[in-house]
Amino acid sequence: MNENPLHDLPEEDEINLLDILQVFAENARLLIFGPLIAGLGALGLAFLITPTFTATTRIMTPQQQQSGAAMALAQLGALAGAAGAVAGIKNPADMYVALIESRTIADRMLDRFKLMQVYDTEYREDARKNLAENAKITAGKDGLITIEVDDHDPKRAAAMANAYVEELSALNGRLALTEAQQRRLFFEKEMAKTKKNLVRAEVALGGVGVSETLLKFNPDALGEGLATLKAQVVAKEVQLSSMRGYLTENSPDFRQAQQELAALRAQLAKAAHNPPAGGNAEYTNRYRDFKYHEVLFEQLAKQYELARIDESREGTVIQVVDVAEPPERKSKPKKALIAILATLASGFVLVLFVFFRRSLQNVDQDPELAAKLAAVRAGFGRVLKP
Repeated sequence: MNENPLHDLPEEDEINLLDILQVFAENARLLIFGPLIAGLGALGLAFLITPTFTATTRIMTPQQQQSGAAMALAQLGALAGAAGAVAGIKNPADMYVALIESRTIADRMLDRFKLMQVYDTEYREDARKNLAENAKITAGKDGLITIEVDDHDPKRAAAMANAYVEELSALNGRLALTEAQQRRLFFEKEMAKTKKNLVRAEVALGGVGVSETLLKFNPDALGEGLATLKAQVVAKEVQLSSMRGYLTENSPDFRQAQQELAALRAQLAKAAHNPPAGGNAEYTNRYRDFKYHEVLFEQLAKQYELARIDESREGTVIQVVDVAEPPERKSKPKKALIAILATLASGFVLVLFVFFRRSLQNVDQDPELAAKLAAVRAGFGRVLKP
């Protein structure tokens, strides 16, 4: 007697393609017209949504370059090291994107276009969030920055996109962003401090009865060498202070700068022990102090002028590639896409529904499963019963 064990499998556990087709056939009208009605309904609702327009502008940011003055600074060493340490931004485009997204520019946009009323918000923080959601700023690999602004009013969208460029230009003028700007700002601050010290030294020198006019006719130029050494020591100390920001103490360049500073200090100590000529110690000390600040101010002034020349050559103006214009077509909502997604989503839900309903019908035909289902329903009924 030959028995095939495959015949012993329960037929009801087998997945039959005909059963699946039967479910689709029995619910054909629901599965066809249901998604169509949902898609048409979504399409109708899309017409009720206020259209959104997107205005776009593209800008080119200033590019940093190695200027002639910057190369001259590398040769001078001293004060140049401190100014050069503040430069060296890797990706200027990303920096300008961060500036555009800053709170400073956001607040200017809120006040300029009265966006708290437009977005119907009570707090500025909420208005900033809405503005950030409606403004998209991206930096491309080509170095251009794209500014896209969404708004229900096409004219306001274009005006806001162009206003971002204007506000960035204004902020760029107030900040030192490029290498030349940073060097110019550094030397400008140092010159202001040195000038005050120079004025005080001149007043102190006049207090001992020696005028500046008389000093010009002094053939010995007392203390000039010592003043120059003091200025060089201060300059080297500034350079070492700046080098600690980007070099380790074991770096050959850092060690060389330390050795140069030690040599200058030794020369300064030796020169300071030399007795002043003429026996007028107070006069000589006042003159040395005055000459020191004068030499230091001259060095700073030279580097300041070089930085200004480089700043004018770098070109710090934000260049507009594409000016934003009021868009002619809306960007949102995309009615066709909404209708298609609604049709597909409702169709998927209806397919799940008809198969779930069929499985419940099969459960009712099995007494054991029907009893379990009744117990589940009773349990949920007790929980939900008020």
